[in-house]
Amino acid sequence: METFKISELSKEFDVTTRSIRFYEDVGLLHPSRSGNIRIYQHRDKVRLKLILRGKRLGFSLAEIKELFELYDTDQSQTQLHEMLRIIDKKQAILQQQLDDINAVMNELQTAKIRCQQALSKPKSA
Repeated sequence: METFKISELSKEFDVTTRSIRFYEDVGLLHPSRSGNIRIYQHRDKVRLKLILRGKRLGFSLAEIKELFELYDTDQSQTQLHEMLRIIDKKQAILQQQLDDINAVMNELQTAKIRCQQALSKPKSA
């Protein structure tokens, strides 16, 4: 089975070893140990990728942990409904952010066009 050192994961995902150790401290990663050396499994590598993706999408570490816990336990109907609720909530937040970004982009484009038009008008003496 393929294993990874913390330095390998740090380099591959362009994060500090300190960040990876922090994710371990908060219970998101669970490497085994050989003395003082952390040994990460494929599962830890996948989780690190999901943690970083979740953070980029605006999930808090607590939300990511909750999703991992829901996924790790027996996936009952109640747990799946809870996972869907969390996902729906995050989608609504991201959609609002996207709508806000699009509105600002449109306003900036309008301002840019006005500036360009003003610059292209002949100056009156």
